[in-house]
Amino acid sequence: TITETVTETVTETVTETPTIVTEVEQIEPVSPRLQEENTLLKQLWDGCLEITRPKLETLAQPIDVKAGWPDIVLPEDETNLLHQIANQVRQRGKVYEEWGFHQRMNRGKGISALFAGESGTGKTMAAEVIAKALGLHLYRIDLATVVSKYIGETEKNLRRLFDAAEDGGAILFFDEADALFGKRSEVKDAHDRYANIEINYLLQRLEAYRGLAILATNKKSTIDQAFLRRIRFIVNFPFPGVEQRAKIWQKSFPKETPTEMLDWERLSRFNFTGGNIHSIALNAAFMAAEEGKSVTMDVVMAAARMEFKKLDKLINEADFRQFSILGA
Repeated sequence: TITETVTETVTETVTETPTIVTEVEQIEPVSPRLQEENTLLKQLWDGCLEITRPKLETLAQPIDVKAGWPDIVLPEDETNLLHQIANQVRQRGKVYEEWGFHQRMNRGKGISALFAGESGTGKTMAAEVIAKALGLHLYRIDLATVVSKYIGETEKNLRRLFDAAEDGGAILFFDEADALFGKRSEVKDAHDRYANIEINYLLQRLEAYRGLAILATNKKSTIDQAFLRRIRFIVNFPFPGVEQRAKIWQKSFPKETPTEMLDWERLSRFNFTGGNIHSIALNAAFMAAEEGKSVTMDVVMAAARMEFKKLDKLINEADFRQFSILGA
């Protein structure tokens, strides 16, 4: 049966080959274009991912991938860049192997991207969107926790991480990239020397990694230019403008949520990031549910006031005056 075949093949794949990606790339071109074989291949791939997942989960945090292309709100150029990243991962076998570009790759065939922007501007969501489009698992690695004050430990942590990731073809999402890739100063002692060794080691693994590695930062200006030159894609996540905020507001409430007379144009005047807006929408939903009513403007404005206070932002009372504000 298909299930028995998949079980046997998955076991052989994991034990006999260095990476799942290599095995699947070898299988895919020779598989007959029949529905049964396509189903078998998908089951094989899903089974391989599940078997290798525990290895990575001890080293990185799995992200539950839910967002798709319709959920992302970015300027057109940035959205196109995200599509290009997904396309390159999808077509790398054809371009590198069939079209011979692997012969011209001096450093490696890894695909890397830097996502730069303030907290809440959509960097993690963009990584989710790409992972969902490619059908791959996504793992978050906080570089601030990987970097160790003990000489040699950072490199050891990175080696364990990449070795585990190579088996599953997962997308790696490195948060707080500036923790390791800050502008390098003059080497003055052994710690400075080892810091440079760690940076070079991570760059080498990124370039050799047979998957997609995404690094995120909200401090792009502190990133060493020598590092930026070795990254294939740089995607900037700007603070959303009024038009983008209106779109984010409209996407922030699931279709099942009972809403009533929400003024997207008025809400878009508030200078919030997408992350702030989603937080407000969630809080407003809980407030409305507790009151046994639909989500209305007065409830959303009350949640917006809470968000302003949380962020220590000044509140313009004129924006709230016409509403009956809860907790004002």
